[in-house]
Amino acid sequence: MGMWIGRGRKARVCYGFDDISLVPGNVTINPLDVDISVEIAGKKLQVPILAAAMDGVVDPKFAVAFGRLGGLAVLNLMGIYTRYEDPYSVIEEIIQCPQDKSTALIQKVYQEPIKEDLITRRIQEIKKEGVLCAVSSIPQYAEKFGAISQEAGADIFVVQSTVTTVRHISSTYEPLDLYKFCKSMKVPVITGNCVTYQVALELMETGIAGLLVGIGPGAACTTREVLGIGVPQVAATCDCAAARDFFYKRTGKYIPIITDGGMITSGDICKAFACGADAVMVGSAFVRSKEAPAKGYHWGMATSDENLPRGTRIRLGTTGSIKQILFGPSNTDDGSQNLVGALRLSMASLGARNIKEMQLVEIAIAPSIKTEGKIYQVAKKQAMLGK
Repeated sequence: MGMWIGRGRKARVCYGFDDISLVPGNVTINPLDVDISVEIAGKKLQVPILAAAMDGVVDPKFAVAFGRLGGLAVLNLMGIYTRYEDPYSVIEEIIQCPQDKSTALIQKVYQEPIKEDLITRRIQEIKKEGVLCAVSSIPQYAEKFGAISQEAGADIFVVQSTVTTVRHISSTYEPLDLYKFCKSMKVPVITGNCVTYQVALELMETGIAGLLVGIGPGAACTTREVLGIGVPQVAATCDCAAARDFFYKRTGKYIPIITDGGMITSGDICKAFACGADAVMVGSAFVRSKEAPAKGYHWGMATSDENLPRGTRIRLGTTGSIKQILFGPSNTDDGSQNLVGALRLSMASLGARNIKEMQLVEIAIAPSIKTEGKIYQVAKKQAMLGK
C-alpha cells in the first residue's frame, strides 16, 4: 500500500476532513428521531462531545456547565487550576501579554509546582454540582495523581500525552505500566493520543476504557510544524476504529474511540463519526463560549514545555454561550454553533438512526467539496480576512 515518493521510498496516502464528503443513502429521518447518545467509560453521555483538557477551555465552572448540558469536560491536572489558588489572575496575565512574549510567559507560569490539595479541591468543586468529573494527567504523574483523583471523587481519569504507546523506553525515569495502572485504578481510564492501528490495538489490550485519536491537529497545537509528525484525522480515525472493531470481535470488549482535535466546523464533527468515532473531543469550538475562562484565547497543552514548545496562543474571540454552541440557535453561518443540531441533521439526512449507523455511511474522496461552486463564499472570506 502507498505510492512512490522517490527511489526505493514509498509513502501512504492519508486523508483529512477537507478531503472527504459524506454520501446520502436511501432513507432520510426526522432529526428528532436520531439518537446521538453514547457510552464512554461506562458512563452514558447524551451529547457525544468532550471538551478538551486545555486551560483556556475547561475550568471547574465550565466543567459543571458543560456536564449539565449532557457532555463531558476534562480538567487538566497539569494546568494552572492545580498550580494557583487564584488561577484567573494568571489567565488575565496570559491573555494581556503581547503575542511575541506569550510563549515565554506561559513557560514561566507553568513552572509553579502542582499542589495536591488543589487537585482535590478542583475535583470536589465539580462533583458537588452533581455532574461527571473527568481529569487528565501526563503518564509520568498518572499513578500519583490517579490515586488522589479517585479518592477525591473523580469519575474518569485520562492519561494523555502527545504520542502514547504501551512500550515506552526511558533511561532516566520508570515508564508508566499501563496494564498495572488500569488494573489498580477504581475508576475507568482513558488514554491517548495515538493514530495507528497497531498502537491502538496494543493500548486496548491494557484495559483502558477509551482511546483518544489525534496527534497535532488542534487549532493551538504546533506539534506537526515542530516535530513533523502526525496523521490526518480521517485516516487516523478509520485505522483506530478498525482496531476497535477487531479487538471487539476477538475479546467481546468494546473500547470507544474519541477523535481528538482538527474539527473546525460541525461538518468536520459529522465526518469524524462517519469515519468511526464514538465521540469527539473539541477545544477551539468551546473556547469561544462566554463560560470559557480565557475569554476567547486558546493555547496548546505543550506551549509550556521548557525546552521545545509545541503549541501557541491564539485568539478566537467569544461568540455565544456553551448552550448556544451546542444546541443553537446559531447566529453564525460557519458551522461553529449548534453542533448537536448539525450532527442530528447530518445523521438524519444520511439515514443514520444512531452513532453506530453513522459509522457505516458511505464516504467519498472529494477534495473539491468545500470549493465547488463556492467562489462567492471564498471571496467573502478573503474580504473578511483583509479587514
